[in-house]
Amino acid sequence: QVQLVESGGGLVQPGGSLRLSCAASGFTFRTYWMYWVRRAPGKGLEWIATINPIGGTTAYADSVKGRFTISRDNAKNTLSLQMNSLKSEDTALYFCARDWLSPTPLTGQGTQVTVSS
Repeated sequence: QVQLVESGGGLVQPGGSLRLSCAASGFTFRTYWMYWVRRAPGKGLEWIATINPIGGTTAYADSVKGRFTISRDNAKNTLSLQMNSLKSEDTALYFCARDWLSPTPLTGQGTQVTVSS
């Protein structure tokens, strides 16, 4: 069964950090570009980060550049997102995704990140 399971979300104060993880199963993880996307309250899905299959190429949305770092461990079939200097506007449901540019991307159930004092 092809599956993505996100974890690591929670409540954090502004300026704090969180590390999100995504466990992939049921497909050859090391051959896919992977993505992190998010949905803020009342808004649509926003792409925030991309990583190529071997992890040597990354890209970020301007809204998170310099604060977030995407990484992967192909031996463990795991995708990660290190989030530093969190802001209230980072509050969202975060998803890892495969095939983000296709008509039918695969995502997990998401993990909630709330940034509030």
